[in-house]
Amino acid sequence: MILDDFSHFCWTFPLRRKSDVHQTIVDFVAYVRTQFGLPVKCFQADNGTEFVNTATSTFLAAHGTLLRLSCPYTSAQNGKAERVLRTLNNSVRTLLLHASMPASYWAEALAVACYLLNRRPSSSIHSEIPYTRLYSAPPSYDHLRVFGCLCYPNLQATSAHKLAPRSAACVFLGYPTAHKGYRCLDLSTRRIIISRHVVFDESHFPFADVSPVAPPSSLDFLADDTVDTMPCYTNRAARPSAPAVAPFSSNVEQPPPSSELAGPGGRGPVPPSGPALPGGSGPVLPTRPPQRPQHRRCWSTLADRAHRHLRLCLLLCLLPRNPLDL
Repeated sequence: MILDDFSHFCWTFPLRRKSDVHQTIVDFVAYVRTQFGLPVKCFQADNGTEFVNTATSTFLAAHGTLLRLSCPYTSAQNGKAERVLRTLNNSVRTLLLHASMPASYWAEALAVACYLLNRRPSSSIHSEIPYTRLYSAPPSYDHLRVFGCLCYPNLQATSAHKLAPRSAACVFLGYPTAHKGYRCLDLSTRRIIISRHVVFDESHFPFADVSPVAPPSSLDFLADDTVDTMPCYTNRAARPSAPAVAPFSSNVEQPPPSSELAGPGGRGPVPPSGPALPGGSGPVLPTRPPQRPQHRRCWSTLADRAHRHLRLCLLLCLLPRNPLDL
């Protein structure tokens, strides 16, 4: 994303690799010089390796452009661009959820979000419109449509014969940069159709009928740490009872075979040898050290205590204070 500091107009470039950033900057500098007749005086970015490299630094120095970088881990120095990125991310998420579209269409939603952001007032430039500041002309809003809605483009020019359908049910994906029309996706053929003559049904969204709504976690572009949760029951009666499972033989202490317990002549078991007690009563039998029971923390115990305390308080409040009332 590239943001103009004066007009607050932004451009987005979906890239597959970070190595494509340098060529994108070269093409953008040429675009600005040709379309607006102005050079790029300064270029501000963070300390990413896609910006801090020999090729980019040499190119900017050759064109007299200053390269300013923010301090490490100090995104506040590049705050305007960070706020625009957050706004674009929120807009993309909203567009995809409203149209029930999968996250794979994030590039189309990003283009539409940037298109709309440049045509609405911005508080960073005193409620002016970035499009008006850059082109010195007010934008047009008559051609705006709802993203992801059902549309029917005119296919008369590409029909096979006179009895072929003149249109097909498609999904509106946005506004092409090189055409004055609309981008439509044919769900049956997965083909992008660009047409000027399109009929829209902005109350129906085809992806809502094709597939269920994707969970919000699949729309997050930054992975968050997952938190393991467990159900907590405040009522003991609502707790699921554990199924009765027979213990394994390895978990139960088994008695030794009868052959090992029999003494000389089969008279009885032989006690194990060991140190004798002070009184001479016999040897000390080895015992297994006690194991500390393992308890799992659950907030239900606190809830039960609070519930019992509350019932006790209510009971005390209902008791008569005067013994004569009894």
